[in-house]
Amino acid sequence: MFLQLLISTACVIATLIVHVAFVGVSVLIHSRVEDWLARGFSFFKRILALLILTLWLMAGLSVAVWIWAALYLVLGIFEDLETAIYFSTVAFTTLGFGDITLEGNWRILSAVMAANGLILFSLTTAFLIEMVRRLVPERSNG
Repeated sequence: MFLQLLISTACVIATLIVHVAFVGVSVLIHSRVEDWLARGFSFFKRILALLILTLWLMAGLSVAVWIWAALYLVLGIFEDLETAIYFSTVAFTTLGFGDITLEGNWRILSAVMAANGLILFSLTTAFLIEMVRRLVPERSNG
């Protein structure tokens, strides 16, 4: 059990570092294009920015899934990449079909992975809400 907790904690830390880096790059890019976005309100400019941001953050979440899948391959839990990716995606999103499960001696990994997914999806959602707030110009009530 302690080995599972140690391994899963390391994987959570790795995915957090990667995803926070994706968010950090988003913040950096937004700070550089913020004035351009604010000039001459353009609906399409803002939609494009939101689309690119969402795809970028989805890429960050995908990297997290791939990290977990790689862990399962390295540990020999799954023999092929497709199964490792499928299981990682289903568990990470907390969908949990249950058609593929981990054996008892590794099942704590899937629980920690689901918690990891919840945290990263929550972070992504909070960040997207803040960016939408920044992309929509404030209107005066006067």
